[in-house]
Amino acid sequence: MIVALLFVISLIFTGLFTVDTAEVAIVTRFGKFLRLAQPGLNFKVPFIDGIADTVSTKVEQIDIKMETKTKDNVFVSIPISIQTRINDAQKAFYELSDPKQQIKAYVEPVILNHVPGMDLDEVFRSTATIVAAVKTELEKDLGSYGYTIVNVLVTDIIPDAKVKSAMNDINAAQREQVAAQARAEANKILLVKNAEGEAEAKEWQGKGIANERKAIAEGLKNSIEQVKDALGDNVSSEDVLSILMLTQYFDTLKAIGQTQGTNTLFLNHSPGSMTDLFQQIQSAVATGKKADA
Repeated sequence: MIVALLFVISLIFTGLFTVDTAEVAIVTRFGKFLRLAQPGLNFKVPFIDGIADTVSTKVEQIDIKMETKTKDNVFVSIPISIQTRINDAQKAFYELSDPKQQIKAYVEPVILNHVPGMDLDEVFRSTATIVAAVKTELEKDLGSYGYTIVNVLVTDIIPDAKVKSAMNDINAAQREQVAAQARAEANKILLVKNAEGEAEAKEWQGKGIANERKAIAEGLKNSIEQVKDALGDNVSSEDVLSILMLTQYFDTLKAIGQTQGTNTLFLNHSPGSMTDLFQQIQSAVATGKKADA
């Protein structure tokens, strides 16, 4: 009795088994599918029932890299991440022998139907279209095998290294061209503004010189009239001009001598040189009068 009791107890413990969370166990009887064992403590008939395998119900990611050619003859690699979950463990376990390879076989025709008809720029812009097409195809084909397609991600578009380098060179050249045009426009604006500023400065400089000469002429005129009024009509304009020039000459010497940092000037101020200077000024005045006549 004791031996029999111990045998029964050992059989009971032999039939007990546990299934982890987020997994289901495939229970078979004589090799035929019997049922799915859910997470927790389960029982199977010893020596009759067996555990074929356990199937994860977690979301799993399958990474695939597809290589194809675009419309403009550029070879590209397209990494695709497919996130799946098993909703029918029996179908998933018995009907798909190699899920990754079979999923890849479903993805390849979708990529080959879309990418070769696009140029490289369009492929970069149409990743959402590619994702939608792949997901639709997988949901239609894998749904009957117990799989749910959670998400499909196109993680990158990788052209050939030489093509990528050439694209970068073209982009850099275009940006340099835009920068050169901007620099040229800036230099043009700077030159125009400098020319306008120089022209305006010359204009104001000319007006200043003209006003200065006008003021000098008016001052000389007033001085001559004042000297004539003081000395009477017997003094000619030439005599008055000579007196004024002599006065200005000595005033200039005085100003030069009183100014700090003035360079040394060698001036011939002998009586003969003064006479020559006055004769030259008188000759200029006489020439001006003839021109006015």
